[in-house]
Amino acid sequence: MDRTRPHDGAAAFAFECRVAVQAAEEAGALLRARFLDAFGVCPKGEDGDVVTELDLLAEALVTRRLAECFPGDRIVAEEGGVTDGRSGGPASGRTWLVDPLDGSNNVVIGLPAYVVGIALCVDDEPVVGVVHDPVIGRTWWAVAGAGAFGPRGRLCGGAGAARSVGAAAAAGPVLAWTQGHGIAAGDRLLRALKAELEAGSRRLLQLWAPLLAWSMLARGDIDGFVGYLPEEIDLPAGCLLAAEAGVVIRRLDGGRFSRRIGQPDTARSFVAGRPEVVPYLLDLVARASATGSG
Repeated sequence: MDRTRPHDGAAAFAFECRVAVQAAEEAGALLRARFLDAFGVCPKGEDGDVVTELDLLAEALVTRRLAECFPGDRIVAEEGGVTDGRSGGPASGRTWLVDPLDGSNNVVIGLPAYVVGIALCVDDEPVVGVVHDPVIGRTWWAVAGAGAFGPRGRLCGGAGAARSVGAAAAAGPVLAWTQGHGIAAGDRLLRALKAELEAGSRRLLQLWAPLLAWSMLARGDIDGFVGYLPEEIDLPAGCLLAAEAGVVIRRLDGGRFSRRIGQPDTARSFVAGRPEVVPYLLDLVARASATGSG
């Protein structure tokens, strides 16, 4: 069996997963081929975000592929918004979320740190998540209840230590951070969270590409990931990939985290990590919350 592709025994959504993987990899090939070319860039809103010509080209490719294979499904794409299926609405309860270029700001400055993300949600719960990294040509995917997989087989990022050993590991965990685009720089809780995480970790990665961080966590390359009011479009694919790899995901207050789409921004903040790391992260967040609310 080829372990580098979703197979029929993986889950009930094996076909959807295969289509999503193929679409993500085709979009990735387009992005990789055009990365060093000149391309158009436009501001997106008033929060410093951008949209590039590459975003639009990759998104058109992915959404076209999904619409051809699943004409009755709703598609929510980061740049193009909502496209209802031929039924005229989300009658099937199935919604695809497409982030065609997670890391647009990186691409604009020539930093090769970006991925393609696709998720399928049924009745608002993610059941398929795909992340493709065009830079290294690798893809990771998950199906709810069936595990998370990549080129080397099943992912177990929540089961063992990240690539931190000896004295380096004793210096603290390696963490990633993400925040929503519209948060004011002076937000007190944001500043307190980042300060506590910086002080309590060996390194705090701010990648400008949340799905890249989720895939690193699912693989076990980093120890934890904290998000403050993150965007919704890439959250389901990343959460599903990490959870199926054994990663624990909690709200900032330690409560149960819901992966359902359509929730308010405040419900999307999260702490994620290997089981033995999460209590430590929640302690850091609790200290930050006390400082930020004071």
